[in-house]
Amino acid sequence: MKAILKKATITPNHSFNIHKDVGAEMLSSWHYHPEVELLLIKRSSGTCLIGDYVGPFKNNDVYLLGSNLPHTFRHEHKYLHRTDEKIGESVVILFQQELWGSYFLNLPETQCIGRLIEASKLGLRITGEARKKVARIAEEMMNESPTKRMIHLLSALEIIASGQEYETISSNGFFHEVNSLDQSRINKIFEYTFNNFQRKILVEDVAALIAMGKHSFCRYFKAKTRKTYLDFLIEVRIGHACRLLVEQDMNVAEIGYACGYNNISHFYHQFKTITNKHPLEYRSSYLNKEQTLIAV
Repeated sequence: MKAILKKATITPNHSFNIHKDVGAEMLSSWHYHPEVELLLIKRSSGTCLIGDYVGPFKNNDVYLLGSNLPHTFRHEHKYLHRTDEKIGESVVILFQQELWGSYFLNLPETQCIGRLIEASKLGLRITGEARKKVARIAEEMMNESPTKRMIHLLSALEIIASGQEYETISSNGFFHEVNSLDQSRINKIFEYTFNNFQRKILVEDVAALIAMGKHSFCRYFKAKTRKTYLDFLIEVRIGHACRLLVEQDMNVAEIGYACGYNNISHFYHQFKTITNKHPLEYRSSYLNKEQTLIAV
């Protein structure tokens, strides 16, 4: 389950990387990199895997992902291959944790940014007003001079750090050993799960993909991810259900069936276990939150 090392391209005229990915350019395997990543999902939705977290993402989400934190974003197909203005788009900013040096980040005025970068090692989802402000800054940076880009990056981090409007994504117990995982195996497991979670999946079939017996596979997956494969499958299904609840006008039973559940009571139980809410509570709380942000 090895995450692949992904190298950022830095030009002689820039100390950090900023670029826009459009459509299929947003695709990436389970990977990590030494740079801290500030990511704006301008237009797309799907399921993200960050550390040991699995869950939905949507338009205008903003993430701060720390150095060497494994992650991948599985975008819905419709955002990858469109030819109109609704094609998926993201803005990616990659910078070294030591970009400003330890002295600068230990100054009284900037210690909060140093603490933020440290906290980002578990992955952060930016929320509230900070999300909207940082999203605007990220887009503006694409057209700015190198000096203004640096100022804007520092400004974006200061907004996040000072307001503390963010949620930690991965668990405190997650630890990624860069050289200990099998990349080809994890990619096969992910691909198979995301392509088939809407139907019945047998652990034996997944184990066979990587030439393992059922019990060996279960031990392997648990040792590498700190969760069972069935727990992972449930998280993928419930993550998809969360997205359908906020994006589609479907009733709960329809959503349950669309996520691979034949027993709706079982769907309710697993949804509540993962989100601490019943499906309709989740939909209601999301809509209320969105209305509050629009009104501000």
